[in-house]
Amino acid sequence: MSTATVRSLGLVVLLAVVLAVLGACSGSDRPAAQHAAPSVAPGSHEDWCEEHQVPETQCTRCDPSLSAAFQATGDWCAEHGLPESQCKRCNPALEIVRPAKKGG
Repeated sequence: MSTATVRSLGLVVLLAVVLAVLGACSGSDRPAAQHAAPSVAPGSHEDWCEEHQVPETQCTRCDPSLSAAFQATGDWCAEHGLPESQCKRCNPALEIVRPAKKGG
């Protein structure tokens, strides 16, 4: 085989591996995460991010634009890139509880 052919084959294999890893990391075999509708009342039972187990209106992982507000108030874990008030790695005993349904 020529050097160019070996190099091309190597790139194809590398691309296949990268795509396989990205597919595995995307959680494509899991059902899509449920997100709250944009019209939910903050603090309600419906205001919940199932994927990250925090209120949807406060989920910086789903909505990175919220990060600035948490950082401005000093509620930020720079090491893990999320609000300190939601960082279970730094605060293992932290329990974020979903509000109960109204009338239930």
